[in-house]
Amino acid sequence: MNNKIEQRRDWMAVLAKSDPATLQRLWSDLGDGAGFTTLRPAETGMVMVRGRAGGDGMAFALGEMTVTRCVVKLHGGRLDGSEVLGFAYVAGRDRRHAEIAARADALLQTDRRDAVEAALIAPLRAAQAEARAAARRKAAATRVDFFTMVRGENPR
Repeated sequence: MNNKIEQRRDWMAVLAKSDPATLQRLWSDLGDGAGFTTLRPAETGMVMVRGRAGGDGMAFALGEMTVTRCVVKLHGGRLDGSEVLGFAYVAGRDRRHAEIAARADALLQTDRRDAVEAALIAPLRAAQAEARAAARRKAAATRVDFFTMVRGENPR
């Protein structure tokens, strides 16, 4: 698959899974003065979540999930004059989270990508990795190993 598509998929996942308060703080620290036009204002709706039995069996409808989406257009676009659209879908009802994620997606498609990646995506990715590690440590602390002892009087 195209490397640019994989990179965009990666940063969009980081933005969507980020803590909204941390995202907003990092976004305001970024202080990018770029202008945006909102093409689709942040709106909340439902999507059907599908699952598979055993991970690879028949697909089934697991249930509905609340998501908020937003689409913005970056003023000025790319150096070649093409327009840049930023998209975001985030779990839940946080409209500001979706708006910031869409704006960041737009900026990450321009020549400002390295600066936005360093100021926004890298800290968010590190925070998410630490949260996953903390959850693993917490689960490991409660792990119980079961074993069966065989008594000697009934050999088989």
